[in-house]
Amino acid sequence: MTDAIPKAKYIGKLNLGGYEISCAVLDNGKRVLVERTMANALGKKGSGAYWQRKKGDKKGAFLPEYVSARYLENFVNTDLKKKLEKPVQYINKNRRLTTGVDATVLPDICDVWITAKEKGALDEKQSKTAARAYILMKAFATVGIIALVDEVTGYQEVRDRDELNRILEAYIAKELLPWTKRFPDEFYQQMFRLRGWIYSPLSIKRPQYVGKLTNEIIYEKLPPGILNELRRKNPRTPKGHRKHRHHQFLTLDIGDPHLEKHLASVTTLMRASPNWATFNRLFQRAFPPAVQQGEFPFDELEE
Repeated sequence: MTDAIPKAKYIGKLNLGGYEISCAVLDNGKRVLVERTMANALGKKGSGAYWQRKKGDKKGAFLPEYVSARYLENFVNTDLKKKLEKPVQYINKNRRLTTGVDATVLPDICDVWITAKEKGALDEKQSKTAARAYILMKAFATVGIIALVDEVTGYQEVRDRDELNRILEAYIAKELLPWTKRFPDEFYQQMFRLRGWIYSPLSIKRPQYVGKLTNEIIYEKLPPGILNELRRKNPRTPKGHRKHRHHQFLTLDIGDPHLEKHLASVTTLMRASPNWATFNRLFQRAFPPAVQQGEFPFDELEE
């Protein structure tokens, strides 16, 4: 017995740099982009015969038109290929079978074209698609693609507590985990360098402001609600300290890997910055808040 085909519950259109991509939130919670409109946005419309052939391919082994060219083969990694070879089929609002792709692959698709252009693999005509990919990438860099889809479909207004509970269940461990080192020394070395503080690797005593900065540039960039739940599970003692490290409450399969990946990204930005002001600008560009709140409150060193 096969699983029921999901149905579009909320629909909308993304306007990214002047290019429109249709999208939907399905009744199973998956966010998808309509494959044909994404091809149009990249300037790779494909022939009618291609789409009929694609629809008739029961094994799902066809890559979409916009990444199937031979000159792109070296830039499509295995994970992306697996996702694109198995498109999401669902019933749209007109009760027709529609093909889409997981919304989260859009950055990876754009990166394929941008990287191919940087490596000199494209001719002048093909470079026009790379230019479109760059425009799309730049357009959604200000907000996460998931938030964009939720916004234009109206899904964000009807999201309920169950969504948050699923996130918390994925990220927050049910039991306290033993302490292991999660924050690399270089993270603090770079932070201290940019703030003008003296760093001593043998000392665990650090300015109290380090904790505030760590929350703002690390924990607040985990999914919404995670930091609040960590604070709830790891409250301050009457003396103002916490008994454990927040990361001891993160799950090993999802929470920890996300934290590790984000730490590596932030540390790289720090390493590339000559001062805190530059890092601040790079950080806001790379990890913009879901709702614009102006400058971060740590432009100047607290006394």
